[in-house]
Amino acid sequence: MTTGVRRRMGVEERRQQLIGVALELFSARSPDEVSIDEIAAAAGISRPLVYHYFPGKQSLYEAALRRAADELAGRFIEPREGPLGARLLRVMRRYFDFVEEHGPGFSALMRGGPAVGSTTTNAMIDEVRQAAYEQILAHLGVRRPPARLALVVRSWVSLAESTALIWLDGRRIPRTELELQLVHDFAALCAVSAAYDEEMAGILSGVLTDEPGEGPFGDLVGRLMTLAPALVGTVPSQRRP
Repeated sequence: MTTGVRRRMGVEERRQQLIGVALELFSARSPDEVSIDEIAAAAGISRPLVYHYFPGKQSLYEAALRRAADELAGRFIEPREGPLGARLLRVMRRYFDFVEEHGPGFSALMRGGPAVGSTTTNAMIDEVRQAAYEQILAHLGVRRPPARLALVVRSWVSLAESTALIWLDGRRIPRTELELQLVHDFAALCAVSAAYDEEMAGILSGVLTDEPGEGPFGDLVGRLMTLAPALVGTVPSQRRP
């Protein structure tokens, strides 16, 4: 029988291994429930050696969070080609892939975990939200967003985050339906804002020009049209003064 020889790792290689092991464990269970001993055992090293590379669980959690945050922010990167609705739907699919892969860790991150209140942790969460915000603006082709558009995009990013958290708690709605619904939510937020602002109306008009009838935005219009007869009776008649 051949005895396996454990390869000696360099400092950075070992750090990256520990981050990967910790992220995997934090993704399966809440970080509060994962001990340094478990991380050491999963990495095949001793507990004191973990502390040689990281001063404590919070620092290791923050390092794992850094990797997860970078990965999550990357899920919003999408080639700027084709209709916006289809692009957003692909983004939402990748976003929910991440949420499903890292459920407990994602929930702990957004709701508070061992690093809750940490300036570093809060900054990383804000970086993810800012990256998502900037990517959506890039897809819209807007470099200096008007106030209403900035509000719409930031509201939608928050909505996607809260929707994912609620979905994780029981998963009572099919994931594919929520992904499409979030794309519809973006269009609806833009439409409501456009009703109040000519600049937003122009932006929305530009988006809809390239949207096919069978795309996500066209699907939303079709769904709303089925509701139109019921809504007509609720709209008060406009009387001239």
